[in-house]
Amino acid sequence: MSTTDDIRTSDLSTAVPRAGRREWAGLVLLMLPVLLISVDNTVLSFALPAISLDLRPSSTTLLWIVDIYPLVLAGLLVAMGTLGDRVGRRKLLLIGATGFGVVSALAAFAPTAEMLIVARAVMGFFGAMIMPSTLSLLRSLFRDARQRTLAIAVWAGAFAAGSSLGPIVGGVVLQHFHWGAVFLIAVPFLLPLVALAGVLIPESKDPAPLRIDLVSVALSLLTLAPLVFAIKTLTHDGVGVLGVGALLLGLLAGALFLRRQLRIDNPLLDLTLFQHAPFAGSVLANFLAVFSLVGFLFFVSQHLQLVLGLDPLAAGLLLLPGAVLSVVAGLAAAYVVRRVPPRLVIVGGILLSAVGFGLIVLLRENLTAGVVVLAFGILSVGVGAAETISNDTILSSVPPDKAGAAAGVSETAYELGAVLGTAVLGAILAASYRASVVLPDGLGRGAAAQAGETLGGALGVAGELPAADALALTESAKAAFDSGVGVTSIIAVVLMLIAAVAVQLSMRPRRPRG
Repeated sequence: MSTTDDIRTSDLSTAVPRAGRREWAGLVLLMLPVLLISVDNTVLSFALPAISLDLRPSSTTLLWIVDIYPLVLAGLLVAMGTLGDRVGRRKLLLIGATGFGVVSALAAFAPTAEMLIVARAVMGFFGAMIMPSTLSLLRSLFRDARQRTLAIAVWAGAFAAGSSLGPIVGGVVLQHFHWGAVFLIAVPFLLPLVALAGVLIPESKDPAPLRIDLVSVALSLLTLAPLVFAIKTLTHDGVGVLGVGALLLGLLAGALFLRRQLRIDNPLLDLTLFQHAPFAGSVLANFLAVFSLVGFLFFVSQHLQLVLGLDPLAAGLLLLPGAVLSVVAGLAAAYVVRRVPPRLVIVGGILLSAVGFGLIVLLRENLTAGVVVLAFGILSVGVGAAETISNDTILSSVPPDKAGAAAGVSETAYELGAVLGTAVLGAILAASYRASVVLPDGLGRGAAAQAGETLGGALGVAGELPAADALALTESAKAAFDSGVGVTSIIAVVLMLIAAVAVQLSMRPRRPRG
């Protein structure tokens, strides 16, 4: 029997109160910010074509619009988890929800790409207050192990469903409104939470909270931001002083961060948790499941709208089956894991993600809407199952009073997956596009730069050219984009297979010595 199974057996053998109607109503309320944050991670994917045509950002700026939000989230989640342990998880949740709603409304009216990036960064700051609080509050609401597993399955299902529903919500909104309206959807999600949290969700704190180490927070941000910047710069401009310098700065800050965590009494990231193999393997699974989902949505949303010519609503509705399957898979995994080792469920989910990308690779020359729907459905089942069980394993592996810190680690893995899913796969896609697109002769310098950066930019330029040149540029740009989709998917398949092996090795049961 694995260590995780031992933990569950121990929990079941201890008499603990079972959750009632109030706790389940509290779970429903906690799903609102979970849905919002996960929707916000991907809703922007379907607004990218409209933003690209309206604000005309470069490919690097376009990636920053997507990445700055989860980047700030990832850098602050563990700190906010610890802060919630200290000041109260419900209190921090309400502060974050209020701030997130206000800044989202401001982002809807950003006049430039640069202002949109700033607004997204501030949204990430308040979003970091929300996510660890929701997961750690589940630990206090549901003391019974089986009820907690089911509650976490619902939580993970909402997370995966929100990520999948983001494009659908974006499609519905963009069908009738300006792209800025995708940010206004935060308000109806957050108003019920602010109004009812005090009644349905009890306050929860760590009786002996750690002091937050601000130096560690700064080092974590100084690690992530330069590394993401280096990925974008090196893939865009090739090897140069700026990209290499950012890479070295990120690696140095990361080494200093890890060294500090091992030496101080109040580490921001408790590295000793990673000595427990199920915890480490589950964090890795969290990271890679979201890496695959967000990276997939980044290029599929553009393929459906800009290559196949679907309107945002039709493109979003094509992904609805995947969203439903993700929820079903998460709920089913909560029951399957009672008879199947958690390790096998997680590994199976990651392998299904690889199959989804593999389908894109095999049929990249004829990437129809039906192929996209099938591939996304397979990937969504894998992500839903892997996310549910990995989050359950992470929480069941730590003492209850450290639930906030563990939730912060879990969500950091999630947001890092979101950052690197777009940063790595998006940068590879952009580099492949730039290398393959053929521009018509006689384009002005500005038009050539715009058409050579992104598919949206090329289509915008094509609209101002004579018919023959417009047709040539459009066909070349679409072919170059789909060529990049094929390259990106091949890399994703390799990464998923490596991840499945890593999770299998890290979570397999250890034979007792002697």
